[in-house]
Amino acid sequence: MLDLIKSAFRGFTLLDAVDILLVSLIIYQFIKLIKGSRAYQMTIGLLTVAGVYMASYYLKLNTLNWLLKEFLTYVIIAVIVLYQGELRKVLAEIGSRGFLKTKPAKTSVETIRTVSLTAKYLASRKIGALIALEKEISLKNYAEMGVMLDAVISRDLIVTIFYPNTPLHDGGMIISGNRILAAACLFPHPQEHPFLEKFGTKTRHLAALGLSMETDSAVIVVSEEKGTISLAIGGNLYSNLDREALEKRLVEYFELK
Repeated sequence: MLDLIKSAFRGFTLLDAVDILLVSLIIYQFIKLIKGSRAYQMTIGLLTVAGVYMASYYLKLNTLNWLLKEFLTYVIIAVIVLYQGELRKVLAEIGSRGFLKTKPAKTSVETIRTVSLTAKYLASRKIGALIALEKEISLKNYAEMGVMLDAVISRDLIVTIFYPNTPLHDGGMIISGNRILAAACLFPHPQEHPFLEKFGTKTRHLAALGLSMETDSAVIVVSEEKGTISLAIGGNLYSNLDREALEKRLVEYFELK
C-alpha cells in the first residue's frame, strides 16, 4: 500500500497541486450555486448514473455498461440543456464583476426591514410594485436601462415612486446595498417557466421570475389586483407572504443575522 501511495505521488509537481485546487474550487462554486435549486437534484441523478456506469464496468455487466456509455456520450449536451439557467448566472457574474471588480454593496437587516414594511403598506393599499435587491451579481446593466437615482432608502420615497400615475411607477426598482440605485427599470421575462400560463399578463410577476432566473437577486412583487406580496428567488416564486415571512426569507437568503 505504501509503495502504491509513493508511486501515485511520484512526479507530482506544484502545478499539479494548483490544477487540482482550481478544479476543486470550480466544483465547489458550482455546487454552491445550484444548492437548493432543481439543478441540484439533476446533479445527483447524473452522479448516480455515473456511479452505476462505473459499477457495471467493474462487474462486467456488458449490456448495461454499453447502454450507459451511449448515454454518457451525450452528457455534455445534457449539461448545457439542464444547467442553462445556472450557466447564465455564472457568466453574468463573471461579466458583471470580473476578477478585479469589487463586490456589490452588502444589504443590511435595516434595509430589508424597511423594504418589507413598505411592501406591506403598498399591499394594504393595492399599489403595485416591483423591487429587486441586488446580491452578488451586479444589476448595473438593468439599472442603466431605467432612471438612475442613487438615493437613500426610505418608505416615503419607495411609496412615492410606485404611486399610480407618477413618472417612475412603471418598471422595477433596483436596490444595491442600502441605496435605491434606479427605478423604472425593465427586467427580462422568462422564455420558459411552468408559471407562464398561470400569470398570463401579470407582467410584474413574470419580470420578477425572469430577473431571478438570470441573476441571484431577490425580487419582491406587490400585486395591485389582489394586494398580495410575492418573492422571486432563483426562478421560484413564494406567494401570499406577510411582512414577517417576507423579512425572514430575505434575511435568510442574504445570510444576515
